[in-house]
Amino acid sequence: MHVSSENRGLSRRDVLKTLGLGAALVALGRGRLRAGGAETGRGAMAGGLTQPFALPPLGFAYDALEPHIDATTMEIHYTKHHQGYVNNANRALEGHAAWQRKTAAEILRELAAAPPQIRTALRNNVGGHVNHTLFWQVITPGGAKSPKGSLRAGIERSFGSVDALQAAFNDAAMKRFGSGWAWLGAEKGKLIVRSTANQDSLLSESVVPLLGLDVWEHAYYIHYQNRRADYVKAFWNVVNWDTVQANFDRAQA
Repeated sequence: MHVSSENRGLSRRDVLKTLGLGAALVALGRGRLRAGGAETGRGAMAGGLTQPFALPPLGFAYDALEPHIDATTMEIHYTKHHQGYVNNANRALEGHAAWQRKTAAEILRELAAAPPQIRTALRNNVGGHVNHTLFWQVITPGGAKSPKGSLRAGIERSFGSVDALQAAFNDAAMKRFGSGWAWLGAEKGKLIVRSTANQDSLLSESVVPLLGLDVWEHAYYIHYQNRRADYVKAFWNVVNWDTVQANFDRAQA
């Protein structure tokens, strides 16, 4: 099963540019989403992170990541699970005009101020939308297979080596009980590894996500069954280090 020819024709750079996610996440994580910047972000994020929320273009065919991530999982994950978060987020926001004017990033930053009756729905579904949007960007069937340049230097400063980063990341992914995510993020200029439960977003903690791995069973169970460790190991074969580098560069700007 393949995505549409329109989606297949988009490069990873085009997808990232269309969504404008990286710039918005960096602005949020650094606490510098000023009024003017927010408006700029709205225009840049018309591809899925402004309202009404929409499923972003995937940018590659469902089978493009095999054998590491199988086509059936990709199709279900993208068209059912991610679409479900989009639908539920839009539904939760109906009748809340002030919150409908916010970007996804703004909602997650200001989650504590959300109306109590929709706060959990926003946390789960807007968080799920943003987490998955980033996830599709940081996996690829091609591209750099190891970090280079300033990103590699940053990893070595924070963790000692790329191998040490991967070990810490894998540990976070494996120790996440139940459903959640493992992350490489930027916090106050330092790279950190963290895990979050369910669809909680690093943005709500003022941390800029650079690389994320979905460890919900829906992300791997068809192919790996209960072998999460095999899935986590395979993930490193499809990481788009070019995108992670771009995210890192924006976080340092």
